[in-house]
Amino acid sequence: MIEPIEYRYIDREKSWLAFNARVLQEAADNNVPLLDRLRFLGIFSNNLDEFFRVRFATIRRLSHSGVSGEKVLGGISSQQLVKDITEIVIQQQSESLRILSIIESELEKEGIFIINETEISREQENFLKDFFIQKVSPALVTIILNDLAEFPLLKDTSGYLAVKMVMTKPKATTKIVVNDTVLKIKKEKKDIRYAVVEIPKTINRFVVLPSNNNKQYIILLDDVIRYNLSSIFNIFDYQSISAHMIKITRDAQLDIDSDLSKSLMEKISSSVKDRRIGEPVRFVYDQSIEKDTLKFFLNKMGIDSTDSIIPGGRYHNRRDYMDFPNLGRQDLLYQSNIPLPVDGLSLEGSILEKIAQKDYLVNAPYQSFSYLVKFLREAALDPKVVSIKITLYRLAKNSQIISSLINAAKNGKKVTVQIELQARFDEASNISYAEVMQTEGIELIFGIKGLKVHSKICVIERLEEGKVKRYGLISTGNFNESTAKVYTDVTLFTSHSKILKDVAKIFDFFDINYRIHRYKHLIVSPHYTRTRFEKLIDREISNALEGKRASISLKMNSLSDTEMIDKLYDASRAGVKIRLIVRGICSLIPGVPGMSENIEAISIVDNYLEHSRVYIFGNNGDPEVYISSADFMTRNLDGRVEVTCPIYDDEIKKELIDTFDIGWKGNVKVRLHSEKLDNQYKMRNDKPSFRAQLETYNYYRDKLTVIVDEIL
Repeated sequence: MIEPIEYRYIDREKSWLAFNARVLQEAADNNVPLLDRLRFLGIFSNNLDEFFRVRFATIRRLSHSGVSGEKVLGGISSQQLVKDITEIVIQQQSESLRILSIIESELEKEGIFIINETEISREQENFLKDFFIQKVSPALVTIILNDLAEFPLLKDTSGYLAVKMVMTKPKATTKIVVNDTVLKIKKEKKDIRYAVVEIPKTINRFVVLPSNNNKQYIILLDDVIRYNLSSIFNIFDYQSISAHMIKITRDAQLDIDSDLSKSLMEKISSSVKDRRIGEPVRFVYDQSIEKDTLKFFLNKMGIDSTDSIIPGGRYHNRRDYMDFPNLGRQDLLYQSNIPLPVDGLSLEGSILEKIAQKDYLVNAPYQSFSYLVKFLREAALDPKVVSIKITLYRLAKNSQIISSLINAAKNGKKVTVQIELQARFDEASNISYAEVMQTEGIELIFGIKGLKVHSKICVIERLEEGKVKRYGLISTGNFNESTAKVYTDVTLFTSHSKILKDVAKIFDFFDINYRIHRYKHLIVSPHYTRTRFEKLIDREISNALEGKRASISLKMNSLSDTEMIDKLYDASRAGVKIRLIVRGICSLIPGVPGMSENIEAISIVDNYLEHSRVYIFGNNGDPEVYISSADFMTRNLDGRVEVTCPIYDDEIKKELIDTFDIGWKGNVKVRLHSEKLDNQYKMRNDKPSFRAQLETYNYYRDKLTVIVDEIL
């Protein structure tokens, strides 16, 4: 009997909100250093912003269209889901405010005080007045609203102070007759003016004030502005003035026009600009705001009860807490582990010579991302290298990867870059990089209509003894040295000729995408990934039914594709033991008798963001191991170009199995996925604490055959 749809899957949006609640748990955890707890609050807020701009906006559009969307949304109507999400977010926002209050109290015990405009000392007053005049005032955008024919466009990347001024008009004389006597009474008439002040993003949100008696003081930029309201509005004769923060989130869907006369880059650039006028999908306000002020802004902005209206605290845009100043207090931060070298691979010698002999794996941030930059820099200078081909999805702000590719082009190499212009929220950055690369003579490929290119691959061709030899990279994460400091990702360095022949075919597909290639080693979306993984699962099912050893161990970011979930349910019913490490969305329900009793699923949320995708199939004791850019989501399986690569090197295969097992063994920072979405921690059962990310670092440190201290 097949269970009804609502009993087989967890709604993906609610599962995502449960993931963000795990981030909030880190902010609440007393074992996390205080300043890192603030960072987790910032991550929680930033995640929520993106969720509303993308996922919630999609559901809201469905709701407003009058379509229920139950088939698409897994048995729940879009209208009900909008209500459910709003209720969950209001509760989470309330919890985040409670956690922030606790953290601020704990910071005070450490001599760090976050003060507001009512708590300024005389010494700080002079500093703030000068700071406002010199730094803040020139950057302010202030708009008086009452007399405008059209309400100004508020950006969803900014925070605003909603200002209310109660004005006093000159006293008007009113005549009244009392007992045949005419009395003249002067009566005051009050008028209200509204304004918005945009909080500048060019100035750090947290202003460090002069210290006093070994105490450190910080004031938010919002309160610096509040402190100087009289200076900003000194031309107005008002009785009282107040300012409360508001924040708007807009639909971030890109609407790309069909004008054939425009290039794809022009279309996306135009669409990114149009994003600023997207429909509002969330309005967050300081719950102490006056009712008439709130009503004024909601009416003027066309926001009604069908939108997500969230009461909040005094401060919004708490994503800025990700950049809270450390104040020199390293004792209040996680100890940073210096990225380790890869045993046998040097940053000083030729990296291509080493890769020619054997495959290597780099697991960042435990190991140094510098090997990837070194690979490209060496290729740029090597006279024998004739071409470089690479896919780029998200890049660092000042990308060393781009610098290396430009260097290669200047050295006469043929450089081909497939850059994804539709990488969400990185569109403008990627367009800018594309323009720079075009100027430098790099050949650009802008992807395939209807398909995002999410694969992370690179292949170089080198002339050796009159023949072309290929070297390459296949990764689970972006070629981005900034995110590599906090995202866990694995990258295979290889000269395996057959694998790299398949990589070259993918670039041929980019050029001529009506021709579907066959790949002998790589598993490539959108044509083969679903069917290949289904076959791998079917083999484990057959092994289990035949009494052979059968197991599946999968590590990914998200698991939401219902067909793949059903296939895993089939495997569980057949007796296959399945272990899932899923950081984010998990629509699969583990541990249900008769459906998924052989499936266990956990999530690890810790100092690093778990991002690598590693897939292990037991194969009756001869495991097959894959690394991939693809999660088990419909978009990754059917709607993107993704690459899954087999691992043939026995040493690397063992390494990936070992590190998966370390993650599975973890009993700190590990939560259990369940239908309740309650984020219960994995029980220790009297076992010593085992923090998976720390133990993974120790694993790589202990593998080194030379003394770490001498290398570092």
